[in-house]
Amino acid sequence: MGPTDIVSLPMYAVNRADVDAQWQQLRLLLAEQGLPVADLSLQWPEDLVDHWRDPRLLLSQTCGYPLMNLLPNVQPVGCFHYDAPGCEGIGYRSLILARRREKGSTLGDFRQRRAVSNGADSYSGYHALEGMVKPLMGGGAFFSEVIFSGGHEQSLLALQREEADIAAVDCVTYALLQRHRPERIRGLKVIGQTPLCPGLPLITQQHTPPATLAALRTALLSLASKPEYRAVCRAVLITGFSPVSRKRYDVIPQGPGGGM
Repeated sequence: MGPTDIVSLPMYAVNRADVDAQWQQLRLLLAEQGLPVADLSLQWPEDLVDHWRDPRLLLSQTCGYPLMNLLPNVQPVGCFHYDAPGCEGIGYRSLILARRREKGSTLGDFRQRRAVSNGADSYSGYHALEGMVKPLMGGGAFFSEVIFSGGHEQSLLALQREEADIAAVDCVTYALLQRHRPERIRGLKVIGQTPLCPGLPLITQQHTPPATLAALRTALLSLASKPEYRAVCRAVLITGFSPVSRKRYDVIPQGPGGGM
């Protein structure tokens, strides 16, 4: 490690104060492992892919699709377990959402309607939904239009504003919004779930030495399992931690996908 190492936890920051509190405890645990992290601050990068590719990266959290398609050189560290409907162990699902007043109650009812996704590089918002509509597509596109919002919360806003008709949203994000910003899901209904998939991996740069990787895993496991950190973990829905390898994410589609 060097003085310019960087850390972020950007993926479930619905309430940043809770993520900051999580980092303060994790930083102490990393220091107990002998890592010189006392002066490290949590970053909030705008360009996440560039941030994840930074050779100074000590720890961050990404999505399975960027891991397998855009970040060939990072090392997976592990995956948190989350207490949200749709999660099992390290696995999670996306919830398929529409406006409550819509008559449709299944994915098939939204053929030739407008879909909104947070981004084409998102497994939870795009590729998981793409996998579900493929068997329904027949000879053409399933949706009349697919728009990109830039974030799960923005996708929900697009549904509420009638700019789109259906969206897939990470179930952990949905649970955090229920807690902190319930107005963001007002007037919406869940019409389905995507299949279980390994959750959002924590990563480190490719040159992080084995001893440092082991220290990261020990600290993360302590954070997620010791009673004294239960409150700070519960605030961000964390109930456990498991080390993972890149092979665990082989179920993520490779390449840009075929469209919806």
